[in-house]
Order: sequence, then structure tokens, then C-alpha cells
Amino acid sequence: MTVLTTRREQRSEQKRTPRAAVPVSAAAAGVVLVLLLIAVIAPGVLAPHDPLAIDLDATLSPPSWAHWFGTDLSGRDLFSRVIFGTRQSLGIGLGAVGVALVLAVALGIAAGLSRRIGAALANRWIDVMFAFPTILLGLLLTSVFGPGAATLIFAIGIGIAPGYARIVRGQVLAVRNAPYVEAATALGHSPGRILVQHIAPNALRPMIVTATLGIGQAIIWASGLAYLGLGVAPPAPEWGALLDAGRTYITVAWWLEIFPGLVIVIVALAFTTLGRHLGARLEGASR
Repeated sequence: MTVLTTRREQRSEQKRTPRAAVPVSAAAAGVVLVLLLIAVIAPGVLAPHDPLAIDLDATLSPPSWAHWFGTDLSGRDLFSRVIFGTRQSLGIGLGAVGVALVLAVALGIAAGLSRRIGAALANRWIDVMFAFPTILLGLLLTSVFGPGAATLIFAIGIGIAPGYARIVRGQVLAVRNAPYVEAATALGHSPGRILVQHIAPNALRPMIVTATLGIGQAIIWASGLAYLGLGVAPPAPEWGALLDAGRTYITVAWWLEIFPGLVIVIVALAFTTLGRHLGARLEGASR
């Protein structure tokens, strides 16, 4: 009777306990991501002007009710250009993270499961990639293939892949000797089946959070490389290209740098907040 009573009390307490509310920061990040999704799918809903429309009578106009972010040297509305540049900037961030994940999974699994020679080669390759700065890699790829979105994607993806690969390697090393893997081996399952059904799902679960955090990081890297002239060529409204185009006029038109930079920071913070919230939820669910 005592055990039954205790269980009933625990159930009643669980029913009374309200579910944890979504933090304000996570809700704000969700709002930002919804606006990003609208800007990607239907930018005309948010943009009041044509991003490529030239108005020489409104050259370098400061922020106003007519132009919320001001205008550039050609009189183009900066707010509309930022909105229309979301698709390209976010695409570069997602593409770079995708390239990084593919490389990280291949190198991490090779380093965690291979025998001595294979593991040593994979580990040394990860160390070599770590020692190669992303900016130098961007310069190298730009000199070979020319500036563009694809160059940014591969330069950033290869640059951030070593960190992801170390995470995958650590997870693989922790999972490969787990009891369920030993049980599957004892049952005669093939190595490929064990890898696909047991090792990979458990080892790659933390990469969901890491990839979410990495999108904001990749967007910042892309903007930094584009600011150095290694990104998308104008008149594309990609955020880094907007920063590059406005740096010459920073003393007379501060809005050309401030507003695109603020958008980049807000988007990066939104993805970082979402990644942390997602990581906390997954950690709580695994307990």
C-alpha cells in the first residue's frame, strides 16, 4: 500500500507541475527565424522597394520613413537589399555547414573506427586542417576558382570541418565499446550494419546542436570573407557584399555598415540561442 500511495503521489505531482515555459530568448530567436524564412521564401512581402531599382535623386540618403535603412551610392533601398540578400547569405551558411558535416562525419568515423594506420592518417589530416586558417583557405580557393558563393561555401565548410570532426571522433570512441554495440557484434551483425544502426545514430546526435550553432558562425565567416572582397560580386545583395560596398563611405554614410552588420549579429545570435535551447532540451530528454 505504501508503494502504491507513493507512486500515486508522484503521478499527481507530475500532473500538477507545469511544463517548463519557453525562455524569452528562445522565443525571440524563433521570431527572427520566422522572419528569415519569410525573407527567403517571399522577400517581396517584407521589402518595400525593388532591391535593384536605382534612384539617383536619393543617393546616400540617411534612414527615414521612406527608406528605413537609408540608401546606397546608387539610391537603392538598403532595407530591401538586406531582405533580398537573406536567401543568398543563409544559403551560404547552410551550404558551408553541410560541407563541414560531410567532411566531419567521414573523417571522424575514420579516426574513431579505423585501425592504427587509418586512424593515425585521419587524425593527422584533422590536425593539418586545424592549422590552416579559414581566411588563407578563402584566399587560396578564390585565386583558383574566383570569388563567388560556391567558393565561400567550400572555403568556410573546409575551414570549420576539423572542429566538427573532433566531436564526431570523440562520440564514436565513446559509443563503439557500448554494451549494445558489443551485443550486436555477438549476434553476428555485419560491421556496416552496426555502424549504420547503432554507432552513427548515437554518435551523430550531438551534431544536430553543433550544426545549428554553426550556421550563425558560418554566416559571420562568409560576411568577413566577403568584406575582404572574397565573396559574391556586386550588385548582389548578399550581406557581406553590402558591407564590402559600404566600407568606402563609412565616414559619410554610416548606415551602409551599421544596419547590415546588425542584421548579421542578430541572425547569428538567433541561431546560437536556438542551438543552446535545442541542446538543453535534448539533454533533458536523454535523462
